[in-house]
Amino acid sequence: MPTRKTNASKASTRARRKSLRLHGTIARDMGMMIVSGQYRPGDILNGEIDASDRLQVSRTAYREAVRILAAKGLVESRPKVGTRVSPQSSWHMLDPDVLSWIFEFEPDDTVLANLFELRKIVEPEAAALAAMRRTDEHLQAMEQALEGMTTHTLASEAGRLADQEFHSAMLRATGNAFIVSLTSGVSAAVSWTTIFKQRHNPLRRDPIPDHQKVYEAIKASDPKAAHAAMLSLVELAHMDTLHARKPKAKAAIPARS
Repeated sequence: MPTRKTNASKASTRARRKSLRLHGTIARDMGMMIVSGQYRPGDILNGEIDASDRLQVSRTAYREAVRILAAKGLVESRPKVGTRVSPQSSWHMLDPDVLSWIFEFEPDDTVLANLFELRKIVEPEAAALAAMRRTDEHLQAMEQALEGMTTHTLASEAGRLADQEFHSAMLRATGNAFIVSLTSGVSAAVSWTTIFKQRHNPLRRDPIPDHQKVYEAIKASDPKAAHAAMLSLVELAHMDTLHARKPKAKAAIPARS
């Protein structure tokens, strides 16, 4: 009898895991359709029954996927109205999943400019605070991250994880809980822009020396230099990202008659 219960428990666990993967996949697919513009703000999505039949999934899985999207601000469900795509102003743009869905495609110049504008507002000021408040523990974390970036390079996942840790350690060093709460969003932005820059060609330059300058300024407890070094890092990263975009097709010149 205990064996049967154990087997049933394992089967139930596998079923729950499969369900979790399924509704996460549905949410990802729908989220990508929303951020890419295939579904536009104000559009009403298919009803639960129709959608689950079309996707050949359970109504529970579809319902859970919609809840994920609603939690990220992409949709809103109302009685007698249905599930409506929310305006972009309601989206949680720094949510790691939303950012990943945006960067599955070619983000337009406005999205890229807005993302780096936010980074230029937050990260240089954070670097200045970190220079005044950092501890030896923070410096050690940043130094280890730099070593990881150098050893693995930003062309590898390990190198990109080290890059994320560098920025995370810097935000932690501010000692400001509200700034630290931006860590997941900033880390996702750093990671996805780095991946995007290498989508078609290798990195055009090595950004690790830029990170080294930020580290040295924070280590020296020089907030002005830390601010300037981080501002330069973000501006150069923005330029690299723009250069990494696919060239836009030129309009055909009509032949003269």
